[in-house]
Amino acid sequence: MSNFNFIKTDINGIIIVEPKVFGDNRGYFMETYEERKFAEGGIDVKFVQDNQSKSTKGVLRGLHFQKTHPQAKLVRVIKGTVYDVAVDIRKGSKTFGKYVGVILSDANKKQLFIPRGFAHGFLVLSDEAEFVYKCDDFYYPEDEGGIMWNDTAIGINWPLDGIETVMLSEKDKKQISLSDLSRC
Repeated sequence: MSNFNFIKTDINGIIIVEPKVFGDNRGYFMETYEERKFAEGGIDVKFVQDNQSKSTKGVLRGLHFQKTHPQAKLVRVIKGTVYDVAVDIRKGSKTFGKYVGVILSDANKKQLFIPRGFAHGFLVLSDEAEFVYKCDDFYYPEDEGGIMWNDTAIGINWPLDGIETVMLSEKDKKQISLSDLSRC
């Protein structure tokens, strides 16, 4: 019996992971990753780097990818709530330009596995959020790429209720469109 439920999505390779949570009056315990169980669930990668970020409500990070060193990621939220998005940018894929979006929070404890070949981003919905993720390749700053968060060709339905201003980095204000990416 696994301590994880692996849920396939409409896009091949993207998997929602629901951990089994053991709770009592002292709090809770859960596994967040176990290599053998994840391989059995369809996530058979070797992670080499862990990252963590902290952001406030309305911060949108993304949509990011690595150009020649693509990364598979296992993402989750340890404090707060985000809307997490993965966009298929695999040239020739039947789901190119499509996305999966899911609410990740410290309350629901869900994780999202994003395979190589996807742009990734998230919007913070709570007052504050701490976001952690594992990557299967190292980060190379010179290899960074990105797509505009509000590209109409993708049409992400960001949950903006209660968010007065979407806060972007200077880099994310200047990202390219999906059609520009497909011409590269």
